[in-house]
Amino acid sequence: MQIIEHWIGGKPTAGGSDRLAPVWNPATGEVQAQVRLATESDVDAAVQSAKAAFASWGQQSLSNRSRVMFRLRDLVERHELELAKLVAAEHGKVVDDARGEIVRGREVIEFACGITSALKGGFSNDVSRGVDSYDFRQPIGVCAGITPFNFPVMVPMWMHPIAIATGNTFVLKPSERDPSASLLIAQLYADAGLPDGVFNVVNGDKTAVDALLDHEDVAAVSFVGSTPIAKYIHERGQQRGKRVQALGGAKNHAVVMPDANMDWAASQLTAAAFGSAGQRCMAISVAVAVGDAADELVGLLKEKAEAIVVGAGDDPEAEMGPVVTQASCDRVHAYLESGVAQGAEPVVDGRGLRVEGHLGGFFVGPSVLDRVTPDMDVYRDEVFGPLLAVVRVDTLEAAIDLINANPYGNGTAIFTFDGGAVRTFERDVNVGMVGVNVPIPVPTAHYSFGGWKDSLFGSSHIHGHEGVRFYTRAKVVTSRWPRHTESQAAQLNFPTSS
Repeated sequence: MQIIEHWIGGKPTAGGSDRLAPVWNPATGEVQAQVRLATESDVDAAVQSAKAAFASWGQQSLSNRSRVMFRLRDLVERHELELAKLVAAEHGKVVDDARGEIVRGREVIEFACGITSALKGGFSNDVSRGVDSYDFRQPIGVCAGITPFNFPVMVPMWMHPIAIATGNTFVLKPSERDPSASLLIAQLYADAGLPDGVFNVVNGDKTAVDALLDHEDVAAVSFVGSTPIAKYIHERGQQRGKRVQALGGAKNHAVVMPDANMDWAASQLTAAAFGSAGQRCMAISVAVAVGDAADELVGLLKEKAEAIVVGAGDDPEAEMGPVVTQASCDRVHAYLESGVAQGAEPVVDGRGLRVEGHLGGFFVGPSVLDRVTPDMDVYRDEVFGPLLAVVRVDTLEAAIDLINANPYGNGTAIFTFDGGAVRTFERDVNVGMVGVNVPIPVPTAHYSFGGWKDSLFGSSHIHGHEGVRFYTRAKVVTSRWPRHTESQAAQLNFPTSS
């Protein structure tokens, strides 16, 4: 059976560990490979390789760094289908969905191609007589990324292109559930001309995570995952003096007003709730039906959920694949059962779904529960599966209060033609990313991704210009160039501008 190794110093390496973890094929329920789990020594080898490479990479010209990013961008585009098939095989999402995440990740590489503009500083002439001031940004050193299974290409690309383009080196710890795409990206970096050691991959579990958090030569850590782990990453990393951006979980609501185009809204919510089997941090898991919108919306959601074709990720007819593990499947089943037991009405029940030819796969069908209330487990918890809860409220104000009372604040959306309702909603809702008739408001690479409340620990969002600031630090220079013949006594009092 294939053993998936690390990538350290510009080449694959087995490291020193004999610990292996299974890599499943979610569509068949079978183990298709094993991944080697890193030891502390393996992590140290990757960090030392990155540290050695930083000495020269950090001094490279902006033009040279940009050229590497341009070549990487072209290679990712050429290998898009190969990457998508790797994701489909290990994650379970359908190939077209996987291609979508690769395209969105490539947008960050395109942003990094223009890093010369993003790193431009400012200059102030004559802030005092004969004195000028200017600033610029410098890389911080070895940066680490700890990323989740649900977007094995896109989420790491929110991190490493900007970190590397700004002059840092990088150690990626991808999810051990779907590690292969990260190793292909490492090879593409090498093919793009990136020097050895600038980008490294260590596969592993908590041992590798803690080793990165504790390593004295790691300057910054970026994380995307669940809220409990994000909090842990943030606290442990900061205790060791590192910069940390830690993005946590979500419970994303979409509000549907009575004046909305109901068929449009239901179609958008269906895609947002069940795409990637609901395993997106920006998936819509709660539909908030306002007033008279509820009955028509629920009827349309039922119709559209039942029409979704579920199958293996490599099935060209499939619209939704399996969830990533049997444990994930069991968890969704448990929330369906508890929701009904606590009083929700089952509209579409995905339990018991069987996909022909894949009876051992981790499949659960699209599911809709109506008349869910905030005290139910299915509402309070992040289900992370193809389960949409419908909550009914009387007014927009009640919908906003519902969202603001939730501990998460990642993304939200509103469907309406009422501009006044939109303006109220987007200003009053305590959520980091807002969509207007857009159910998954993931910003383009020029803006930054990040939520509020328990969806973010630390002050920094990810990618875009906030990413540039996170991976660099500012330096301000105040300069005076007196003539050789000029003579003036220095004053002992505190200097002021004049």
